[in-house]
Amino acid sequence: MRDDHLMDRVVDLDEVAAVLAGQTVGWRSAGLEVGQVTWRDAEASWPQPLETDRARVHEPDSVGVVISGSGEAELSVVLFRSGWADVDFIAGLDDAASLPASGIASASDFEARMNQWVARVFGGGAQ
Repeated sequence: MRDDHLMDRVVDLDEVAAVLAGQTVGWRSAGLEVGQVTWRDAEASWPQPLETDRARVHEPDSVGVVISGSGEAELSVVLFRSGWADVDFIAGLDDAASLPASGIASASDFEARMNQWVARVFGGGAQ
C-alpha cells in the first residue's frame, strides 16, 4: 500500500518561498504591495491555520502570497506541493477571475508562471 501523504510531493515549497523572496524586491520597486508568505501544515488539525512563521510548520503542503497594486488590483496565489495552485485575481472592475494552474513541476516552473500572472494582473513592468 502506498503512502499518499508522501506521494504528492512534486514541488519543494521552501524553494518556492525563496523564489518569492527573490521577486519581492522587484515587485515592491514596481509599486506593488507584497503580503507575508503564508504556510499551511499538512499535519495540523482541521481547520488548518495559515502560518507566517515557517518554523511553526512541520509538514508544509502549501505556500501562498497576496500581491496588491493600484486601485483594486490584487493577485492571490497558493501553491500546493502536489504541483497545482489556486490563482485568483482582480485587475479591474470587469476583470476578475481564477487562472488555471496545474502541472507545476519545480520552483523555476513556478517562477516563470508567477511572472506571467503578475504581468497579467499588473502589467509587464511589474515583473
